Amino acid sequence: MADLKTLLRNWASIMAANKQRLIELDGLVGDSDLGLTMTDGFGAAHEAVKDSPETDLGKLAYAAGKAMGNAVPSTMGTLMASGLMNAGKALRGVENMDGYAWPTFFRAYFDGVQARGKAQVGEKTFLDGLYPAVQALERGAPDMEAAAPMAAKAANDAFLATEGMLAKHGRMAIRGEQSRAYLDPGAAVAALLMDGFAQTLLR
Repeated sequence: MADLKTLLRNWASIMAANKQRLIELDGLVGDSDLGLTMTDGFGAAHEAVKDSPETDLGKLAYAAGKAMGNAVPSTMGTLMASGLMNAGKALRGVENMDGYAWPTFFRAYFDGVQARGKAQVGEKTFLDGLYPAVQALERGAPDMEAAAPMAAKAANDAFLATEGMLAKHGRMAIRGEQSRAYLDPGAAVAALLMDGFAQTLLR
């Protein structure tokens, strides 16, 4: 079974590889810094724990989230860090990521982001991309090798479905009805996270 350090490494890699794409998506509706924030943030999360001897995966995830929050204290950076830190709390005492620990990790990640950002599913945010993926993992437990690709597809489909949704948070919300014409950059991040997870499980 893939481990948490491998996931964080893959997340850092996939964000770096998609930096320009995220910059372009964010440039249509925000301030164009999402690609830089996600690359720097997940890079910092990985660097903080890659050589750690810590065996408690909850503590490891929390430390990764804390490092991310310190590295990129922007709105999205803080949200992603909150997700990691909440996942760390949920995994406290866990030393092996099995087919039930992964859904717990992602549900807690979702809950952490939602608690910090105060958004709801359906409001055109990161949550809209991650929520159906979490559901797919929970339905598929404990067979994560089968569930991970389905979760990745669910997240990508949900990202594409944000076109047509009305934004209620952030700079995009200022556009009102015009926000329906755009894809949500946050949901794109969720799709990348789940793609990175699927890659982690299937390698």
